[in-house]
Amino acid sequence: QVQLVESGGGLVQPGGSLRLSCTASGSTFAINVMGWYRQAPGKQRERVALITRDGDTGYTDSVKGRFTISRDNSTNTVFLQMDALKPEDTAVYYCNTETTTHFNYWGQGTQVTVSS
Repeated sequence: QVQLVESGGGLVQPGGSLRLSCTASGSTFAINVMGWYRQAPGKQRERVALITRDGDTGYTDSVKGRFTISRDNSTNTVFLQMDALKPEDTAVYYCNTETTTHFNYWGQGTQVTVSS
């Protein structure tokens, strides 16, 4: 089992920045990919960014050049630096991990609201 605890959400004006953090505990030796997803009201959950244990990253097109995912394997923490935020980035952001045996675990979610 892996437990995930997220932090860093909040209210920010358009063009502003936020940094999300997610720390894993439990069977962290099994963690392979870590990532962030988001779900806006009335929409399906979508993948925002992923990072492998080796540091390879991937982003959905709408956040490329604005968001940066990183991880600290020594503390089992994944970060999402979000810059140049837009109102359409408003959503609940969820941390996700996939283990080497392809089990998925989710955090509780953190609200990000971009509004003036």
